[in-house]
Amino acid sequence: MESWQNVTRQNPIQTNEPGEAPVMGVTQGARRASGVTPITGNPERPDPEVAEMKPRRKFTANYKLRILHEADACTEPGQIGALLRREGLYFSNLTIWRRQRSEGLLNAMQSKKRGRKTREQNPLTPKVAELEKENERLKRRLREAHTIIEVQKKVCEMLEISPDGREMSDKDS
Repeated sequence: MESWQNVTRQNPIQTNEPGEAPVMGVTQGARRASGVTPITGNPERPDPEVAEMKPRRKFTANYKLRILHEADACTEPGQIGALLRREGLYFSNLTIWRRQRSEGLLNAMQSKKRGRKTREQNPLTPKVAELEKENERLKRRLREAHTIIEVQKKVCEMLEISPDGREMSDKDS
């Protein structure tokens, strides 16, 4: 049995012609020639990225009603299973949708937006706000008018004039 040293001496790097570069990919016994990739395990590493989750499927009311209609039309054994496989559905989907339909929840089967619902604005809200603003303005003018009347009364008392415009005498008081 020959040692590996003898094998490498007998099998040197192969060249195409004298003076040309060696042919890549040839190994020399237990040694690796330059340019040869080692054969260890899987040469391609698995992708470390986490696969993206598929988005949740949303079924419209029209789609649910169409599938229920098709399922109700199935008379032969295995037709419902074929329908479910074709559409990628579970039998539980049919059960839930049938229950919703029998309870009269057709409105529940309509497409709904998820999240907080928008409130319908009362059509009288702008009018109420306008009237409240006008009410505050009138109250302010009334306070001003009362203040002016009080000042006029005090001026009349100081000048000893009666409110009707004639001077007050000692008899009137």
